[in-house]
Amino acid sequence: MGISLQDYQTTLKSRATLTGIGVHSGNTVTIHFLPADADAGIVFHLIDDDQPVREFRALVSEVGATDLCTMLGDPAGQHIATVEHLMAAVLGLGIDNMVVEIDGREVPILDGSSIEFVEAIDQAGIEVLPVKRRFIRILKPVRIESGASWAEFRPYSGTRFEIEIDFESPAIGRQGFATDLTADVFRSEIARARTFGFMKDVERLWAAGYALGSSLDNSLVIGDDHRVINVGGLRYPNEFARHKTLDAMGDLALAGVRFIGCFRSYRGGHRLNATALRRLLSDRAAFEVVEATRRGRAGEMSAISAPVYAPWTI
Repeated sequence: MGISLQDYQTTLKSRATLTGIGVHSGNTVTIHFLPADADAGIVFHLIDDDQPVREFRALVSEVGATDLCTMLGDPAGQHIATVEHLMAAVLGLGIDNMVVEIDGREVPILDGSSIEFVEAIDQAGIEVLPVKRRFIRILKPVRIESGASWAEFRPYSGTRFEIEIDFESPAIGRQGFATDLTADVFRSEIARARTFGFMKDVERLWAAGYALGSSLDNSLVIGDDHRVINVGGLRYPNEFARHKTLDAMGDLALAGVRFIGCFRSYRGGHRLNATALRRLLSDRAAFEVVEATRRGRAGEMSAISAPVYAPWTI
């Protein structure tokens, strides 16, 4: 049995473009997706007429803020905000190398999920490159706690997410979502899950100059009566937990390579996800870098020596 094409790096076959508004800024932004060479990783190019093109690598070492979203760069200077939904699509569809050109400081929110990023990648097409894909394989549990919240990585034979949330609002309550990650699962079970919030919080954010692009077209909103006020209701019975899974995928994609293991969290968020990833990558006894063997059974992996410039370096 031969080695799967999933063992090789990928990029896009052609260019794709999306235009939308930033959920926090309310500004219109256009984003282009372009092919990239093997080992390039995911690289954002911020196109600003007043400044030279600024490059941001999609790595946890570039994360500058995690308060309302995941932001690459300097919150007080040049940055690209709200990268998590795009990065979830990158991880979910298995895109290793891509240049993202963007003419604003925030990735467009679109409909609040990842589905339009999936459609853009499908439009461009996926090209398999003749270079082996590397993975981070979890060797031992790594856990962090913050109050009642916690997150952990555990050894596992595939890539798995087990996400549980717990809100006082009866519209959400305690719910979870668990799955092994494949492109098919991502497309059908995760990609369409939308970001969500409470009307009382949205009004407070508007008053503070945030969430200026938030609307019922791009967010699930829970009203003061603890009901979802969007026409059409939920896309999945546990859409809230599925969106938190989508967020976790996008945040953990900033490892720079896919992990082989299980990520579990309870009452997590962007900050907890980033902190857990940093904790994992700071402990070289907790993981090893592997790639598919040249000969042998499909899915068989062997450890390799990681270069000093490896993308997972923090």
